[in-house]
Amino acid sequence: MSEAALTIFMILAAYLAGSVSSAVLVCKMRGLPDPRTQGSGNPGATNVLRIGGAGAAAMVLFFDMLKGAAPAYLAYLLGINAIWLGVIAIAACLGHIYPVFFDFKGGKGVATAFGAMAPIGDDLALALMGSWLVMVFITRYSSLAAILTALLAPVYTHYLDDRFTIPVAMLSTLIIIRHKDNIVRLVQGKEPRFSIRNKFKKARSKGAADSPPPSLD
Repeated sequence: MSEAALTIFMILAAYLAGSVSSAVLVCKMRGLPDPRTQGSGNPGATNVLRIGGAGAAAMVLFFDMLKGAAPAYLAYLLGINAIWLGVIAIAACLGHIYPVFFDFKGGKGVATAFGAMAPIGDDLALALMGSWLVMVFITRYSSLAAILTALLAPVYTHYLDDRFTIPVAMLSTLIIIRHKDNIVRLVQGKEPRFSIRNKFKKARSKGAADSPPPSLD
């Protein structure tokens, strides 16, 4: 197989892998409501936390990250050019956002994007995770933490392994674009604050009120 054909194959494979909705499948396995019809309506980890609890949410988060990490790392092992690695990672994220198997109704793609960045190195993965947690602790906005972490990701990558700065910047741009509605709400002062305690209360409460889409969906 030629390099061009291999790259095209990996782009398609990444999109199809991303199109497998972890949230919908985990909720079906655990007898939970379809996350596309409950809570924020986003099939992602945070919404599953709201409707199904921490165990189900952790499973969704793991598989959403794996959807980004596996295609990107496999493409790297196959020797695909760094720029095309970014395209492959974006294809996985677009699969999550517009899943062909689930009526093209997906989540924000943040976990999948960060999962695609993680194979670059443990130091980058820890830096991204640490940055998100610190930003959430300081700002109490999950969406703002995701946006700021996305902005920092290319900077971290430049210092840790500059071969992948451009692919990571491509993923960061996608994350920020997906948060355009959150950015508007942040400017207007209408974005809900993040609270672990409240998330667990909502997850246990059947009558929890809907809220705007969170940032790890």
